[in-house]
Amino acid sequence: MAAVLGDYERHLTVERDLTPHTVRAYVADVAGLLDHAARLGGTDVTDLDLRTLRSWLAKQQTMGRSRTTIARRATAARVFTAWLARTGRIPTDVGASLGSPKAHKSLPPVLRADEAAELVRAATERADDGSPTGLRDVAMLELLYATGIRVGELVGLDVDDLDRERNVVRVFGKGRKERTVPFGRPAARAVDFWVRQGRPLLAVEGSGAALFLGARGRRIDQRAVRTMVHRRIADVPGAPDIGPHGLRHTAATHLLEGGADLRSVQELLGHASLATTQLYTHVTTDRLRRAYQQAHPRA
Repeated sequence: MAAVLGDYERHLTVERDLTPHTVRAYVADVAGLLDHAARLGGTDVTDLDLRTLRSWLAKQQTMGRSRTTIARRATAARVFTAWLARTGRIPTDVGASLGSPKAHKSLPPVLRADEAAELVRAATERADDGSPTGLRDVAMLELLYATGIRVGELVGLDVDDLDRERNVVRVFGKGRKERTVPFGRPAARAVDFWVRQGRPLLAVEGSGAALFLGARGRRIDQRAVRTMVHRRIADVPGAPDIGPHGLRHTAATHLLEGGADLRSVQELLGHASLATTQLYTHVTTDRLRRAYQQAHPRA
């Protein structure tokens, strides 16, 4: 089973070209499944059956795993058994009929337009000392809010991915799918300022073409960006504590409230399904409902 797991990891990395984070998540879930099967006496992937899959998910529930986690692991199991059947390692796809709980979708917290503006203003004020990291933080905040890109997409950007003549950025999303996302003048000014005055002060021989650099001059990582966003949000009185993904939700919500159609927002965010994008409409509708109840005399 360990050998099969290694083959599956190579399949996810080489053939499907998934990100290292996604590969780690899939492999960890499948490793847990195979460990559970081994504890039940299984010695080969041909010993996997629907009862084993269901008992593995039931164990997750007894361990207190959330509905979202169980749903994700059920998906990982189905993808794995489909690959096993497709490659002839098992005679039939035993996971095809595996059910899973529907993941709970809570409304994500987002910033109001004035809070988003205050976030950038406060970060810009902190960067007035001319420190390269301050200029970088402003540029990252502006770009995250202007484009709604994922934090993994942000840290993967190279300098050449920016087209300053058209004010668009080339982004490689999930599955290495490429898309082009526009951004406005404030983001353009902040990124220009960073590239011209901040980046050269942090760049080292190993910086390569990375757009955003860490304190040691290497490509900045996702954890550092998340830490920065949470720290900067704390400067905005009354704002919800959100990370880079919260800025993504905020950007989409403000686009929809400004009149953008759902399909356009789907394209900008790089969602494969329109159903994923529709989550943002719930945020907008909820906000409109609260405003109506507070302001309308007959609410």
